[in-house]
Amino acid sequence: MHSIVLAAAPHASSGRLVPAALAGIALIVVLITWLKVHPFLSLTLGSLLVGAIAGLPMADTVKSFGKGFGDTASGVGALIALGAMFGKLLADSGGADQIVDTIVGRSGRRALPWAMALVGALIGLPMFFEIGLVLLMPVIYLVARRSGQSIIAVGIPALAGLSAMHGLVPPHPGPLVAIDALHADLGVTLGLGVLVAVPTVALAGPLLARFAARWVDVRPPELFTTGDTAGEKDAGERDGGGKDGGGKDGAEQGRRRPSFALTLATVLLPVVLMLLKAFADIVLDEGTEPYTVLDNLGTPLIALLIAVVVAMFTLGRGSGMDRRTITATLERSLPPIAGVLLIVAAGGGFKQTLVDTGIGKTIADWVDGSGVSVLVLGWLVAVLIRLATGSATVATVTASGILAPLVTGLSTGDTSLLVLAVGSGSLFFSHVNDAGFWLVKEYFGLSVGQTIKSWSLMETVISVCGLVFVLALNIVV
Repeated sequence: MHSIVLAAAPHASSGRLVPAALAGIALIVVLITWLKVHPFLSLTLGSLLVGAIAGLPMADTVKSFGKGFGDTASGVGALIALGAMFGKLLADSGGADQIVDTIVGRSGRRALPWAMALVGALIGLPMFFEIGLVLLMPVIYLVARRSGQSIIAVGIPALAGLSAMHGLVPPHPGPLVAIDALHADLGVTLGLGVLVAVPTVALAGPLLARFAARWVDVRPPELFTTGDTAGEKDAGERDGGGKDGGGKDGAEQGRRRPSFALTLATVLLPVVLMLLKAFADIVLDEGTEPYTVLDNLGTPLIALLIAVVVAMFTLGRGSGMDRRTITATLERSLPPIAGVLLIVAAGGGFKQTLVDTGIGKTIADWVDGSGVSVLVLGWLVAVLIRLATGSATVATVTASGILAPLVTGLSTGDTSLLVLAVGSGSLFFSHVNDAGFWLVKEYFGLSVGQTIKSWSLMETVISVCGLVFVLALNIVV
């Protein structure tokens, strides 16, 4: 994960390098938002423009982009693929439904928003935001109807749990790319990310939902009804292909669900392994046998690989899947993430181009003399790119590339906090250029104004609270 990236000496004067960086970012923004070009192509073209304006020979620019592309793909590509496999097993086995039904079924009316936030966070650990949203929508509708509450009152907490995990906690693509680009320790970042995410979800979820439900009082639309297989099929198709996309396959094929305890233990397994590695790094002496064991087991690739293998038995076989069905489930998990992998790798290429032209060092020198907090700067850069492009992942990979040269003098804890500051900024104020905005709008049956007063406000609260808690941790870390 921690490939060495040195800040190159400036290839030209700052009067040329800064416009090169701004022009590259502007091109990416225009291509994504106005011309609707895929972010992979946009990042690639932006990298070439940066190199050209900075005076870097085209052959060297292509070489830099290719190196960054390859390093990032090798660093996080396998992790994203393993995470997708794990999430698909969780959905198709009925394990995700088991978590939802167990937690919600044991909650009273007043505790429902908190239960939904917990469900969103647990489902959000191994799953991409969009997949988790599609999986949870029938449950959000059902809970809102049975409790007689507004869909905002129970939906916003669940979305807060999903979104916070997406922006702050690995193994999601954004945090993984930031960890790779900034050379942060994954275990430390994971631990600090959970510390930031828990109070952030509480504030942006159940507490905010009390007020948002008054501003936007909407009954659940008639998209799903109890036992509405058409609605469930529609959710699956939105996730990428009918039965293959949703979490209802297990129910549709008459499979038994794995138990709640077994499912929860499987979901938390990779998280525990990575946290144990962080514990070993802090407490145990390097070279001792316990340290070596925990260090190896907590390596992200090994932890996720173990989790997938264990899930094949606990979730796959545990729900009655045969070997052929498990294999098919794993195969279906990979095509939907191809675009994510390309975007993430292209972001790494863009980052390396910035590094090799010397733009990063120029920015680093400016920050050193400005007195601006690196954490605040990382958050602001991510916010600006998020507002312009609408993509949390693009905001994270671009901001991480710009800030990469700043980490040389930072401690392990401060570097992890910078990852979280960038992740928090990448979630700021989702609006009309974000696909998630329209997904929430249509599923919740809201107007654009209502979506802004609920979903967009929630994302902003997550972003600001994330920064506040990061700065608070910076006092003690």
